[in-house]
Amino acid sequence: MKTITKTVRTLAIASIAIGLGAATTSCDRKGCMDELASNYEEKATKEDPDEACVYDDESITGELSASTTWISDKVYTLSGKVVVPDGVTLTIEPGTIIKGAEGQDAAAAALVVARGGKLIANGTESSPIIFTSVLDNIEVGQLVGTNLEKTDNQLWGGVVICGNAPVSTENGDTEGNIEGINPDDGFGKYGGSDAADNSGTLNYVSIRHGGISIGEGNELNGITLGGVGTGTSISNLEIYATLDDGIECFGGTVNISNALVF
Repeated sequence: MKTITKTVRTLAIASIAIGLGAATTSCDRKGCMDELASNYEEKATKEDPDEACVYDDESITGELSASTTWISDKVYTLSGKVVVPDGVTLTIEPGTIIKGAEGQDAAAAALVVARGGKLIANGTESSPIIFTSVLDNIEVGQLVGTNLEKTDNQLWGGVVICGNAPVSTENGDTEGNIEGINPDDGFGKYGGSDAADNSGTLNYVSIRHGGISIGEGNELNGITLGGVGTGTSISNLEIYATLDDGIECFGGTVNISNALVF
């Protein structure tokens, strides 16, 4: 009888131990812990190395209302003109892909940094920030797509940066409006008196398949700089397969190092 009692007691203890083990295991739940991800797991206590967080692509249009960061796990689509206004900073993570939607003439997609706005696009040699067309089949984590050629240009607008540095435009004016942007929009104005004006940083940035001709002598380029100051850092810049100019500077004092136009 004593032997039976001892056996029952041993089984009971073993059963409790198994239950505690199961409870501990269930609490240690793997999954994506980033609330911004589409596969966010609310009950996860540790990241799952076999299942990365997934982020939906995002379409952006109009004027940014607050400073924001674009992350490398998404592909961002510029629909029409996307404007970084005065007092707002757009930060883009290394490796991020931004695609311009289709649209011709004044409706062409472009990223425009207005006077007083800032673009912090600080890529790396292995993870450059890539601006391209929505027609490009490049995906997150890739450096190049496979379906567009060097002759495929004018597929979207390009990147425009407007600053407050000195310029001399037509008739000696100290302020101008960027080609390819309607003067009534306001965000294409450039020029001022601050030679050290800071519009942000571009480093290891590639701009592809852009440039739009709106009329004779009225075009958007790969990147257009109007009145950009020395406080702005631009280096390791690649412009590929773009209509009109790869880089066009309207006045300003900015220095550009390591630029490749192909």
